[in-house]
Amino acid sequence: MSPTSSSLDALFHPRSVALVGASSDPERIGGRPLRFMLEAGFAAPIYPVNRSGALIQGLQSYQKVSDIPFPVDQAIICVPVAGVEEAVRDAIAKGVKAIQVMTAGFAEIDAAGRALQDRIVGLCRAAGVRMLGPNSLGLLNVPARFFSTFSTFLNGAQPQPGSISLATQSGAFGSAAYGLATLRGLGFSKIIATGNEADVDVAESIDYLAGDPDTRIICAAVESCRDGNRLRRALLKAARAGKPVLIMKVGRTELGAAAASTHTGSLAGNDKVYDTVFRECGALRPESIEEMLDIAYLYTVSGVLPANDELGVFTGSGGIGVLMADEAGAQGMELPPLPAPAREATLALLPFAVAANPLDMTAQVTSVASGTARTLAVMLEHTRYGAVLGYLAHVGLSPERFASTQQEIAALAAQHRERLTILVMLALPQVRSALEKQGVAVFEDPTRAVRAVAGLAKIRQRWQALYQLPDAAQTGAPALALDDVHTESGAKRALAAAGLPVPPEHLCSSAAQAAAAAAQVGFPVVAKIVSPDIAHKTEVGGVLLNLQDAAAVERAFGTLMDRARTARPDARLEGVLIAPMLSGGVEVILGLHRDPTFGQMVMYGSGGTAVELFQDVALASAPLTAARAQALVDAVRSSQLLRRWRGGPQYDEAALVQALCRLSEFAMQHADSIQSVDINPLMVRTQGAMCLDAVIELRAQTQQGAQP
Repeated sequence: MSPTSSSLDALFHPRSVALVGASSDPERIGGRPLRFMLEAGFAAPIYPVNRSGALIQGLQSYQKVSDIPFPVDQAIICVPVAGVEEAVRDAIAKGVKAIQVMTAGFAEIDAAGRALQDRIVGLCRAAGVRMLGPNSLGLLNVPARFFSTFSTFLNGAQPQPGSISLATQSGAFGSAAYGLATLRGLGFSKIIATGNEADVDVAESIDYLAGDPDTRIICAAVESCRDGNRLRRALLKAARAGKPVLIMKVGRTELGAAAASTHTGSLAGNDKVYDTVFRECGALRPESIEEMLDIAYLYTVSGVLPANDELGVFTGSGGIGVLMADEAGAQGMELPPLPAPAREATLALLPFAVAANPLDMTAQVTSVASGTARTLAVMLEHTRYGAVLGYLAHVGLSPERFASTQQEIAALAAQHRERLTILVMLALPQVRSALEKQGVAVFEDPTRAVRAVAGLAKIRQRWQALYQLPDAAQTGAPALALDDVHTESGAKRALAAAGLPVPPEHLCSSAAQAAAAAAQVGFPVVAKIVSPDIAHKTEVGGVLLNLQDAAAVERAFGTLMDRARTARPDARLEGVLIAPMLSGGVEVILGLHRDPTFGQMVMYGSGGTAVELFQDVALASAPLTAARAQALVDAVRSSQLLRRWRGGPQYDEAALVQALCRLSEFAMQHADSIQSVDINPLMVRTQGAMCLDAVIELRAQTQQGAQP
C-alpha cells in the first residue's frame, strides 16, 4: 500500500510497470530505464514492450501493452514521437493509472508538437490517468529502487535512500543536482523531472512530497509556472508540514517590463514576483545548486532550524573567525558578544583566549585537556546562539589524534539537539560520517557553512509570517464597475471611492475656470496637464508648481496646453487639473501590478521621478493585512526617512499602512480588470498621507469593452 492517497501514487509507487519501446541495448534510451531498474533491484513486475516480441534484457517482451496478460499499473513510453499517441491509447485501454512520456518532440519544438501534446494529455485526462511529461527524464523512488529514468549518471552511481526529495522541470538540472548530491553522500527519497508539464507539474510534485513520510526537505527548480496559486498552496503545505523548500527559479526574465506604461509595471518584473511569492510562502531561493545542497545537507544532519539569527563562532585562528563574521553580516546574521558567564567560563578555561565572539582559542588550546570540547561546552551552555560553528582546521585528517575530541563533541551535540553544532575542518569520510550520525554537520569552507545556517534561519523567519491565501469571500466577490480612469483625475476618483486619501482638485477647461478653481482650493496650487495619452506628465513639462495667484494660474493654463500640443500633437487634451500645493512630507510610491502567473501584487517604495533609477521597492501579494503592509514598508531602505531621519520629524506610518491596505482591497475588488496602478507620489506627512498623482492601466480586454 502506498504511503499517501494522492493520485501521484501510481507514478511513484507502481505495482507493475510496462516499458514501451524497451531495448535490448542497455545504452539506448529505451534500454537504460530497464537496466537501471533491474540493477537496482526494483521488486515489482516489469514488462518490456517491443514490436519484436523477443526477450529484452532477459525478460519476456510483448508487442503492445494490451497484450500483457497481467495487470499494469504504469506505462513508461520511450518510442519515437510518431508512435507516442498510439502507445498512450493502448496503455489507457489496458487500464493503467499513470503514464510517463520520456519522448521529446512536442510543445518544446513547434505548433504541431503542441497539438500532439494536447491530444495525448486530453486522452489521459478523459480516462483519469496521470501523465508525467512529455519530454521528461523520468522519476526515481529511491527507497523502492524504482529508477525510471534514462539519465546517464546512473551508469556510474546510484542515489542512496535518504530524506531529500527533488522536483524539477529540467531533467538536466535534476541529474546535475542529484548527481552532485550523491557524490557528496546525500540520500534521496523521491526525484521527479516534469519536462513539458502537460499534466503533472513541479507545484503538484511539491504538494505530494509535502505529504510524503520519507521526505524531510524538498529541493525544486522551475522555469515557469502555469498556476500561481497551486504553487503557493504547495509551498504553504510544505511549510506547515515543517518541510523546508529550497526552490530555484531559472531564467531571470522581466516579462512585459519593456512594454509597461507605468512605473509599477516596469519594476514588478516577473522574476521579482517569484522572489516575493517564495518568501511569502516560506520557501528559500538559493543562488546555486551548491548552496541548495549545502542547506539541504545541514538540515538533514541537524534536523532543526536555528532558533534565532545569532551565531557563536570559536576558532584557533583569528583570521578565519573574522571571515565567518564578515559573511554572517552579509547574510543578515548576528554575532552577539559573549555574555558575562560565558566570558568568565572561557577565561577560567583558557586564560590566553580572546573571550569575544568570534572566540579565538589560539593554538595554545591544545595544551589544555579537552580544550576544544570544553570550549564548545561553554558556547552551548552559557549562550543562546541558535548555531555554534567551530573552526578546527584539519584535525579531522588524523582520526587517532582526533578520536577523543570527536567523541566529546558528539556527546555535547547530542545533549543540545535543539541547537545547530557545526564543525569547519578537513576530515576523512569516516570522521565526517561519525559526526553526522550524532547531528554534527561538517563543512570544509567556512563561508559556505555560514550561508547554510543563514538559509535555514531565513526559512524559520518566513514560517513565522506565512501568506494567507484569500478566502472565497475575497475572491468570489463580484467585480465592481470602474468609472473612466484613463486620466489622473479619473484614476483619483476611483481611488478616493476605495478609501485612499486624495486632495481636493478640479479639472478645468479654460484659464478663467482654472483661476477660479485655484481661489477655491487656496493658493499656492499646482497645475497639471490632463490627457489619456500622456501617462508621465513631467516628460512633456506638463506640471507647474507653486502658483501663487490667479494671474500665474491663467498663464500656467496656456503654457501647459501649448507644451502638450508641441510635445504630443496627437494627444487628446482634456484640460488642466488644479490641486493644492502640498509640501513637507516624504514622497513614496504605491502600486499594483497584475502578474500573469500570481495575480495582483502590491508595490511600495521610494517615490518620485527617480524611482526606476534607484529601484528601492518591495512587493507583496494581495490581499495585505496591516502586519504584512508594515513588513512591506520595513523592507524598503528609504523608509528610514519616515523615522526621525537625522533629526527630522516622525511621519505618519500608520496612514501609509492604511493606504497600502486600501490599495490592496482595491486590487481584490478589481482583480480581473486592473493591469497596474501607480500612486506616485503618495506624500506621507506628519499627520496623514495624500495621493498626489495616480495612473490606472486597465487590462486590454477591459479597455476593449470585454467582460473582465
